[in-house]
Amino acid sequence: MAMSQISSEFVHKVQIEGVQTVVPSKVTDPRETCLVSVEDPVSSDIFRGCLSIVLCYNKAVEEDSGWLVAGWIKESLGRALQDQPMLSGRLRRVEDGNGELEMVSNDTGVRLVEAKITMTLQEFLGLEEREKAEADLVFWMDIDEQNPQFSPVLYVQVTNFQCGGYSIGISSSLLLADHLIMDNFLPRWSGIQKKLLLNNNALEKPVFYLPNLRNTSLSPSNTTSSTPSKQSGQTMIFKIAGDSEIEGVKNELCKRAVSHCIQEAEHKLGSEMSSEFSLFVKESPKVKRVENCKKNELVKPNLNFRCQVITLDDLGIKELAFHDGNEPSHVSCWIGSAVAMAIPSSTENTSDVNVIVTIPAGN
Repeated sequence: MAMSQISSEFVHKVQIEGVQTVVPSKVTDPRETCLVSVEDPVSSDIFRGCLSIVLCYNKAVEEDSGWLVAGWIKESLGRALQDQPMLSGRLRRVEDGNGELEMVSNDTGVRLVEAKITMTLQEFLGLEEREKAEADLVFWMDIDEQNPQFSPVLYVQVTNFQCGGYSIGISSSLLLADHLIMDNFLPRWSGIQKKLLLNNNALEKPVFYLPNLRNTSLSPSNTTSSTPSKQSGQTMIFKIAGDSEIEGVKNELCKRAVSHCIQEAEHKLGSEMSSEFSLFVKESPKVKRVENCKKNELVKPNLNFRCQVITLDDLGIKELAFHDGNEPSHVSCWIGSAVAMAIPSSTENTSDVNVIVTIPAGN
């Protein structure tokens, strides 16, 4: 089959086989909460925006498969969530508030989606429009604006290719993107999975092995559908040294620093930021602020600070192995909307600030 034919028919080739819920292995007590201060929830990206990551893997050994990987993920992810329970929580409206929102670590759970695709991993990687096709390897449903407490904020999709290779797609609400990539959650999670396999027979069928659990009389592919992904945009991450003038993320100097990072991203990527974008600021573990910004209103920076670019390599994403020695053969990471984020470093004894800038393609 010609690559152009494969590309045009790709959307019909991914079939969802099952959906499970993963909760932390231990009850979160006490529950954590984080106030989300939003000036205009409707026009911001708090309900629609997400960070997407796709990791593609070849078979680790002959008997390996994505079904086995997903079964072990059910256990390893539950353990990893003990350290980051907010990822399995929900966004909700504050009781007796004026429409205010908050994140709460209520252990409601992460969605684990298992799927299959009728092509080989090599065919997929050779697609002419592979970047668009990747959106079908990561599941996401927009958060319900009226009843946000019922919507997951993190999805994991394991897709099996005909050749035995598989992909792991991860999508997270932008409100929790810092937990996912800046707090080293992914390396810790993959480390837990590798340890599980080391302590067990790596090829032994886990308790949650879908081919043994699935009711073949049902058609799970028709039970749920993902929100169409706007896979576009290029993302850069900047680290501003803690000895800079901005002194954290709560003052006006932070906006100037973000403006500087946007200018740097525009220069390096050869694209311009949208005239309007969402700015996510993590003021503290207990407060996040979301603003709707206009590019022409940002104050030109006149600051003295040291700034460096962080890559996926620096974050360890390109080395994520869920089976010892089997690193991904391909990695993609994107945010589908114009976004800037200011996130204090989670490392102790430092006041560094990380700034994530996403510029939509075609701008």
